Amino acid sequence: MASSSLAAAEASTLGFLLLLLLLFLSFLVASKAQQDTPFLFEGFNNSENYLNLEGATVVKASGSLKLTNRSYNIVGHAFYYKPFQMLNTTNTTKQKVSSFSTSFVFSIVPSASGPGGFGLAFVIAPSTQFPWSSPGHLLGLVNSSNDGNPSNHLFIVEFDTVNGYGSQADSKGNHIGVNINGMNSNVNEPAAYFKEGTEAQKEEFIMEESDAVQAWIDYDGDEKIVNVTIAPASLPTKPSKALISRSIDLQEVLKDTMYVGFSASTGESKASSHYILGWSFSMNGPSAALNRSKLPEPPPKENDPSSTSFRWVNLAIGVLSAVIIILLFSLCSATLYRRYTNFETLEDWEPDCPHRFRYRDLHIATKGFRESELIGMGGCGAVYKGVLSSKGNEIAVKRIVRGPIQGMREFAAEIESLGRLRHKNLVNLQGWCKRKNDLLLVYDYISNGSLDSLLFNPSIVLSWDQRFNIIKGIANGILYLHEDWEQVVIHRDIKTGNILIDEDLNARVGDFGLARLYDHGEVSHTTNVVGTIGYIAPELTRTGKASTNSDVYSYGVLLLEVVSGRRPVESGQFFLLDWVVENHSLGQILEVVDPKLNSMYDEEEVELVLKLGLLCAQHRADLRPTMRQVTRYLNFDDPIPAIGDWRGQINSGSSRVSSGFLEIVSAGNMSTSYTNLSSINSMSSRFIEDGR
Repeated sequence: MASSSLAAAEASTLGFLLLLLLLFLSFLVASKAQQDTPFLFEGFNNSENYLNLEGATVVKASGSLKLTNRSYNIVGHAFYYKPFQMLNTTNTTKQKVSSFSTSFVFSIVPSASGPGGFGLAFVIAPSTQFPWSSPGHLLGLVNSSNDGNPSNHLFIVEFDTVNGYGSQADSKGNHIGVNINGMNSNVNEPAAYFKEGTEAQKEEFIMEESDAVQAWIDYDGDEKIVNVTIAPASLPTKPSKALISRSIDLQEVLKDTMYVGFSASTGESKASSHYILGWSFSMNGPSAALNRSKLPEPPPKENDPSSTSFRWVNLAIGVLSAVIIILLFSLCSATLYRRYTNFETLEDWEPDCPHRFRYRDLHIATKGFRESELIGMGGCGAVYKGVLSSKGNEIAVKRIVRGPIQGMREFAAEIESLGRLRHKNLVNLQGWCKRKNDLLLVYDYISNGSLDSLLFNPSIVLSWDQRFNIIKGIANGILYLHEDWEQVVIHRDIKTGNILIDEDLNARVGDFGLARLYDHGEVSHTTNVVGTIGYIAPELTRTGKASTNSDVYSYGVLLLEVVSGRRPVESGQFFLLDWVVENHSLGQILEVVDPKLNSMYDEEEVELVLKLGLLCAQHRADLRPTMRQVTRYLNFDDPIPAIGDWRGQINSGSSRVSSGFLEIVSAGNMSTSYTNLSSINSMSSRFIEDGR
């Protein structure tokens, strides 16, 4: 009897284990099926939860996906939010690339006033982020140093409208290319399609001149063949023969899971708007056909002045306009001459700088720098909101009034370099302008203003999650400046007032008016002390030499400020760094947390940020972490080092703001009557000793 009961129990246990195994296998199958689910977008108005956009937007009025506008040197990315399983195991030892298929309709709208460019690309990539990428021919996917690197793991089909890149150069642009890991094409063809019934005859067409273009990309994982087909979207059916059919093994290119999407870019003097009107994608089967009647209407093209229908109209308008202009000019030429010739006198080298704005355009954009357009004041200038009449773009213009500028040509060269910086946590420096002793820096307009204005606004409370996200964003931006760009950029004025917050509450490091550049592996030769009281590293008061370490010090003070809600210096009697050090020494570091948080925060994250702030703001520059180490600490990838008792070091090391400022006063031959911080507070909080 006992033996029978035991057998029944074993059978029951075995059945239960088999049930668990079946459930587990069902879960794996369901998970894979979900991951490989095809998708179809016929317009993008309801796609917000399914796309990762960076620099791209959905045009609500039409439902089209706009990758770029006709601004210069910009990049737009749009990727499906989930990765796809690209490699499948066929036996115990070998994997093969899965087949995939996609179809999309796009439209390119160049400017009628100049050449368009550079194009767009369908991309399969291991990530949706390309912080190192460059615009222009590189289409926002790679830069000059990693172009073609096998570690990129990129499959690219480019639709280029500018003369080809590198060894693939052609005379007209307007071509299709299949690329691996970079922008040198394995195969490329002029944009064309095969007419039905005339299989050997190709019909070429200009993509920029077509209202819309449809593309089909199919990869056969078994045969290892990629087929690319394009045609004007007005063509009723897909051409039966592909424009490009090439054997390409993606086994070493694609990773196990990859993202699919698009990238587009413009250049320094060529720009087009790039739109996606519809998109379908499928794994291991054909992608769904796009119903063109459901797609958004293609955006209108600008009138072609070379067309016959417009030529005579333009000629008549031109003659009439010339007569009117001559009459008006004869009446008010003297007034206009005095008004506009006084606006700016250019040196011979200035017009050759591509990022230089005309003073007249900025004067009009800001309504003559009217006080109603003033959005901020800094120690060295005022910031105005403006709207460029030519494009309708909102901008922020910082007007710096300075003494006679020495070495302006070299300074302009640095501004030109800074204008190429592109990172999601940086404010885009669009360009600059000089008029007499005024220097104007033109930035993207960021709607939420500065971190300082949000942090110290009594009616606004930033949650801890929002603060922590902002802190990490700032770190990523500074890391890009210090290590990930083609040169080392020292910001020299990291503070909450120079951190702007966009509409999604992401941090953007801004105001590069004091930044300096030098090549990787070299040492900065900057010797002038600039910055803001409370954020200046102690070594600057002795040597005047800024470095990445001095930026790290300023970032450390900023961390303490964001957590505590207290300014670095208050009323000349309170010093934030000393206060945090004292509380840390007493074992009560959480006592400094901003009361506005009402104890709603993650203690582990808060304690990490406070200790990291102290680590960054310590007196000895060589003991501070790099920004790459900082980002690893913030992501809990590495444990933060133990922090000792620095109280004596800080009090004796001239890192206190008051003593540091007195050294600067002496070094800069400023009036020594300002010997206490209560007097200093009556001055501007920012000081600059000769801009270079």
